[in-house]
Order: sequence, then C-alpha cells, then structure tokens
Amino acid sequence: MPVIRVLFLGDVVGQSGCRALFINLKSITKKIKADMVIVNGENAKEGFGLTAEIMTAFFKSGADVITSGNHIWQHKEIYPYLKSEDKLLRPENYIESLPGKGNCLISKKGIIMAVVNLQGRMFLSALRCPFKIGRETARRLSRETKIIIVDFHAESVDEKEALALYLDGQVSAVIGTHTHVQTADQRILPAGTGYLTDVGMVGPQNSVIGMNREIAIQRGLTQMPLKMDVVEKPAIIMGVLLEIDVQSGKTVAIKLISENSSM
Repeated sequence: MPVIRVLFLGDVVGQSGCRALFINLKSITKKIKADMVIVNGENAKEGFGLTAEIMTAFFKSGADVITSGNHIWQHKEIYPYLKSEDKLLRPENYIESLPGKGNCLISKKGIIMAVVNLQGRMFLSALRCPFKIGRETARRLSRETKIIIVDFHAESVDEKEALALYLDGQVSAVIGTHTHVQTADQRILPAGTGYLTDVGMVGPQNSVIGMNREIAIQRGLTQMPLKMDVVEKPAIIMGVLLEIDVQSGKTVAIKLISENSSM
C-alpha cells in the first residue's frame, strides 16, 4: 500500500520558534522520512503575524505550505504575498474580497495533494461558516486529488471535533491549531480521516503558550489587559506525522512529534 508521509508542525512562535524551525526542520524531515511539510506561521513575528522575510526563510528551511489564522493580518507587508504566493494560505472562510486564498494544490513525489486552511468561529470572529465552506472546498478539490489536509485554526475543542466528524471520509486529515498546547487525542475517525485537536507549537518551553509567564500570571492575578510578549527560551518542536494512503486518501497512521530544539 503506497503512502505519503506528511509532517504538520504547530504554530511557530517568535524568534525562538523561528530559530528552532530554521535549524532543525531539514534534519527532522530526513529523520522521520517526511515527504511534505506543512507549517502554521501566524505567530512567527514576535508572536503575532508573519513577515515576508520570515515567510521566505520558512520555505528555504523546508516548509512546503504555510498556513495561518486570525493573526495573519497583523503585518500589512504580508498582504501582497497572500495574493502572489500560492503556498501561503489564510483561512478560506474569511470574506472573499480579502487578499489571499485558503487552499492550494501541491505535487510531491508525483502525487498531487491539497491543503485547506479554515478558522473557527467560537470565541473568535464571526466568519463565514467553516463547516459549509470546508465541505464545499473539499468537494471541489476532490476533483483534483483524494489527499486533502485541513488546518482548522480554532479555539473550541467541540467545534474542532464536530468539524472533523462532519468532514470524516471527505478529507484525509483535520489538524487543529491555535491553542499552542499539543493534545494527546490523535486518532483515525471511522471513515478514515486523521484527527488531532491541537498540534501544539514550535516555540519556547516553560512559557504560557510561548509568552512571558510573569506577564501571564499578572494578567490572571489582576485582570489587567497587559500586553503579552514572547519569551526568549529554548524551544520545543511539536507536530504530527500523517501517513496517508495514496489511492484512497485515507489516513492509515498518525503519530505525535515532540522534540527539544538543538538551539
């Protein structure tokens, strides 16, 4: 049974996350024999957003597709690249008049695959329905390939699980991003879709979702809206490795990745 191996890495947070990715991605990809790499890059620039320079460095380091989420709009310099760079995605369910798109096709080892980026609505902005847009997009892409991987950038666990079950059998995998905390519920759903509530982050350990823990503690103690800053600490690299059957498009294996950075 021929399979394609896809490495999906969680939100890259700040300088320490970027440095960990730049230094370690190629060696990790080689070690686990990944054929394609998806990276969520929406927190790369000091914890909020993405710049053209960092985007370019991601691709040079071995990322094949960069997904994002609600913070992709933080730095306007990235807007033209959302239009021009096919493998840089923003959530598909933002209004169509905004720059960029939320899906792409990519060929690896002669196999065409699709990546879809969606954003949840619970505790986030009231975007177009990710369920409806997700199904419509999957049906359209299924004319080109059976391998469709979804990054669902969402806050709510039940929204993530519900979308995955809604799309079960129509996409190869639904992988959650946004919370920066890796969950341990990786599984293959009844109709063959791989699922993980949240893939975690590539970012500083001993932090609060990559941010300075002292500020986070003070926010909790005082309820003051203190600005969160990325902490500069050794990073952890969190992700998931998917093995997808080339003929059926179903996930046949799903494995968590969690490694300390060499820097």
